[in-house]
Amino acid sequence: MTSGVRAHNNANITPLPNPLDGVLVGNRIIVWNIDDSRLLFGNGYFGKPLGIAKPKGTQFNHPLVLDLIEGYYLALKSKLQLRTLDGRTLSALNIKALCKKQYDEFDTKYLVFQDLRDRGYIVSPGIKFGCDFAVYERGPGIDHAPYLVQVYKPGFDITATAIVLAGRLATTVKKQFIIAIPKTNKKKVEFIGFDWWRA
Repeated sequence: MTSGVRAHNNANITPLPNPLDGVLVGNRIIVWNIDDSRLLFGNGYFGKPLGIAKPKGTQFNHPLVLDLIEGYYLALKSKLQLRTLDGRTLSALNIKALCKKQYDEFDTKYLVFQDLRDRGYIVSPGIKFGCDFAVYERGPGIDHAPYLVQVYKPGFDITATAIVLAGRLATTVKKQFIIAIPKTNKKKVEFIGFDWWRA
């Protein structure tokens, strides 16, 4: 990924035959059916198997836990049918309302998430790195996430110190720091990548 993010052809992603069932539990979505969990994880590395920190492949016997943003994305793509614990069907709009409570500036962050996913990248929460998203080219367990993405609205103020701080952290963990600037009115995202070297 560079400042002009290219489409990434992820050979692991194949179409899902029918929408899979997911159940909203708190602020997460659980896919209880093990075969569906394997199928969804194996076709784009969505979610994580419950209780497995670093899954290797799809041979697990655990339900899949999805973040709300992943559930919303999959619902919009007609890949996931969402329900409450009592069986009530949730629309994509219901999930979007929950996402807006869970994520600051959800619309801007979702536009970046969607853009990267549609280009074939695997997008995970970046909270442990102090950013919005950690982005993989092939998937967790296959490669390390080479990119850390922070979302900023157009016209944002950022100091040189903040850029250096983020860049130093990214370099320490051998990743590239990228700023994503979504333009929601144009449904477009611009990316600025930073490379660091010793002077």
